[in-house]
Amino acid sequence: MRKEGIQIGRIYGIPIFLHTSWFIIFGLIAFSFVSEFDALQLNIPTSRLWGLGLMTSALFFASLVFHEMAHSVIAKHYKIPVVSITLFVFGGVSRIGREPTRALEEFNIAVAGPLSSLFLAGGFWLVARQAGSNAILSTLAGSLAWINFSLALFNLIPGFPLDGGHILRAIVWGFNNDYARSTRIAARSGQVIAYGMIALGAMTALRNYQPLGGPVGGLWLAFIGWFILSAAKQSQAQVEARGALEGLRVADIMTPELHTVGREISLEDYAREMVRTGRRAHLVVAGDQLVGLVTAEALNTVPQQDWDVTSVQAVMLPKTKLHWAAPEEPALSLLDRMRTIGMQQMPVIAGGSVVGIVTRDSILRVLQSRQEVGE
Repeated sequence: MRKEGIQIGRIYGIPIFLHTSWFIIFGLIAFSFVSEFDALQLNIPTSRLWGLGLMTSALFFASLVFHEMAHSVIAKHYKIPVVSITLFVFGGVSRIGREPTRALEEFNIAVAGPLSSLFLAGGFWLVARQAGSNAILSTLAGSLAWINFSLALFNLIPGFPLDGGHILRAIVWGFNNDYARSTRIAARSGQVIAYGMIALGAMTALRNYQPLGGPVGGLWLAFIGWFILSAAKQSQAQVEARGALEGLRVADIMTPELHTVGREISLEDYAREMVRTGRRAHLVVAGDQLVGLVTAEALNTVPQQDWDVTSVQAVMLPKTKLHWAAPEEPALSLLDRMRTIGMQQMPVIAGGSVVGIVTRDSILRVLQSRQEVGE
């Protein structure tokens, strides 16, 4: 178990996770397929109907993994690290270690997903055509063909965070050679589309418009619009933040104050120290020697009832596995590294000694200060 969810395996070296919200949508989709098979009046046991529904739902989510793998394979072709693929309530998402450096890379990575879904739609359509009188196979393949076709079209909508938004950014980026401005355009397009989906979903729910699913379908459409709106705003905020950090070094964003704790103290005592100082990361020392790093997230790895009998040393990231930064390293380079390895804190070392630490809070303080002075 990790913050991304439950890891179920690796494909092409990329860990695949199931977010807890995935189980809800998996059950709902399986139920919809059970209803679809039941409408065929095949006169088969309920247990077999549910088996078919669960299998079809699993194939649907396998299609989502295939879609995300298409993005990931192209990203790795361009030497862009792929951190993970996570399935959640809205589908799937690939987490990459850094942004593409050229418009062509962005375009090829983005378009690979819809093309893969169209490929699957064509394959399932051929199976459905060849199914003949086999109603179960015809329904299963036909449903998956339509779903993958719809997934491809939906993802081609030109707005962040959809693939179409990344394609739009790549096209604009190719013309104006301005990554930040292109991101703003794609993010604003995503916000306009999201507001439209929310409004359409609300009207569908209130007026019980059945072609779009009535109240349930309308609420779901509005919910998806809200998710797109949030992601689009986040994308715009991220590019603004990266612009504010352009040209800065690690020394400019680190906190020189070093907060330390002894490796022998209990997690209960560490929790009190964290609450007292408001710091979410501490260097762990033995005497005057650095031995590791402990964070607030480490507390979640141990049941709270065991905090009083578990030491910080048991959950800390040891010095041998500790990633670190140099004061002269570009701030944006460090952020990309931290995103790739999934860390929110990193010590800064110069001449063999720890001279500071970069945390989420220290970065936010720099961004806030630059915003206040208009930079």
